[in-house]
Amino acid sequence: MARPRPRAPTETSPAWRDGLVIASHGRHCVVETPEKERVICHPRGKKSQAVVGDRVRWEASEDEGTIEQVLPRRNLLYRQDEIRTKSFAANLDQVLILIAAEPEFSEAQLARSLIAAAAEGINTLIALNKSDVVEPFERAWERLAPYRRMHHGVLPLSLKASPEVDRATLMKLLAGKTTLVLGPSGAGKSTLTNLLAPHARASTAEISQALNSGKHTTTSTTWYWVDDAHTTALIDSPGFQEFGLHHIEPMQLAPLMPDIAEHAGACKFYNCTHLHEPGCGVIAQVASPHHPGGISPSRYRIYGELFAELSQPRHK
Repeated sequence: MARPRPRAPTETSPAWRDGLVIASHGRHCVVETPEKERVICHPRGKKSQAVVGDRVRWEASEDEGTIEQVLPRRNLLYRQDEIRTKSFAANLDQVLILIAAEPEFSEAQLARSLIAAAAEGINTLIALNKSDVVEPFERAWERLAPYRRMHHGVLPLSLKASPEVDRATLMKLLAGKTTLVLGPSGAGKSTLTNLLAPHARASTAEISQALNSGKHTTTSTTWYWVDDAHTTALIDSPGFQEFGLHHIEPMQLAPLMPDIAEHAGACKFYNCTHLHEPGCGVIAQVASPHHPGGISPSRYRIYGELFAELSQPRHK
């Protein structure tokens, strides 16, 4: 029997209830009600449109529910390669990018994450973990100098060596906000989540059992309340190896990279790509052994590589 078509977005039903998507796995998700009940919900139709952080309207059916409507989003952080789009979460106040002194982090992946957040107008913080590992930390901290100059909040952490100090510092930055934690595997995301939300493991086990996923904590994106008043939220996300930016046009890159954007207004040509044009204000600011400059060579290299990547013909 064919399922009924969903109502138009302007229509509502007395049977619909409000909810917040706090976890998802495949086409199923867990919706939290205003009364803090948690219900497994399925999308109406074949494709799931709801992501963690979405406010939805859903209708109960026996002990589960059906998502009838995803309410308008403030933002949606996602990555896109040639084949697929992967959404992280919606309606974010900020993104905390957690990297570590070791293993050595990828500056290209850090830059991609920052660009994706900037494209959605989402504030970012960078946290560098393992400050207790002195020499690797000093090297990593130096690599982050361009990001400190761009006024990104860059925070030193030692989640295992000084957890209580770090917890107090982080809580000041996260209080009253919804924060997505991004970062590679091994950076300490699980440690950070368990430090800020001690009930996280139990909550994840409960969600996994409900969804019958049998998956480890970091295989899906999950929302955790950090405080009893439910005003501060942390969203844990899976680690990733690649961060595609195929949803961004090449000429959009410069405005989304603050150090490039700062000097782009000084270019001779309005449609300057900042790669080879005479009179380019950006090229003139790239640092070299003989020129201090305001743009680090590594950042300019990342810009050039991304511009080339995003200029490739798109496969349909």
